Amino acid sequence: MHSAFPRKVVAATLIGAALCARAAVQPAIAEVAGVTARQHADRRTFTDSEILDGFFKIAFGAEYHLAGRVDRIRKYAGPVRVIANGIRRADRKAQLAKVVADIARRVRHLDIAMADSIAAANVTVRLVRDRDLHRTIAALYGARRAREIHKSLDPQCLSGFRKNEKYEIQHSDVILTVDNGNFIFLDCAYEELLQSLGPINDTDSVPWTMFNDSVQMGFFDIYDQYILNILYDPRINAGMTVQEVKAVLPQVMIDVRAWVAKVNDLPLE
Repeated sequence: MHSAFPRKVVAATLIGAALCARAAVQPAIAEVAGVTARQHADRRTFTDSEILDGFFKIAFGAEYHLAGRVDRIRKYAGPVRVIANGIRRADRKAQLAKVVADIARRVRHLDIAMADSIAAANVTVRLVRDRDLHRTIAALYGARRAREIHKSLDPQCLSGFRKNEKYEIQHSDVILTVDNGNFIFLDCAYEELLQSLGPINDTDSVPWTMFNDSVQMGFFDIYDQYILNILYDPRINAGMTVQEVKAVLPQVMIDVRAWVAKVNDLPLE
């Protein structure tokens, strides 16, 4: 699936932080034009080799990094709570809540939900107009870095996270534009929220993932459900190296396959 809109997905690691940018389902979400057809065309079966190839490319590394190591697993170690602020758009907040609920239903060991207050949240989603995106990025990350991001990526939305010395994510910031249409909003919401959970590396060598510049989804596809379920399996810990992950993968894959099959009504291979 090729994008009808200019877009980029990037990860930047800087002093314990990472940035991911995207330039430019489920029953309630499937009604959005462009999503239903993609869901019907979505590939539903993958070999272990295809899944693990994408996992190692996406969960490790960073397409655009400035400092710090990028050869470790990065993930939240506890509950994830999401709050939306910025432009008062009840429709966009409702869509975001459905995206969060969908992610929660499809990633077995990830405790994610909307927060009751800003104080309770560790993921902040800023809803902005497209014309205010660059200004918002500058307010969060500084004018110089905002210029670099705009020049290199011309993003349509952005996410970033801070991690500690154990590679545990402490807080994520997501910026979504509200005025580029329903499909772009959902496409950005899924990718930026998922990337803010840890899988920050973008790759153009895996054609089935939303973490690919030439792919737009607008829903949580089967392939990326495998990626996130592997990442958030309790046997995969923040700070693990590639070799440490490989040592536990055989049993993890058995359990992840069973779960993804269950929540998507797939035959268990």
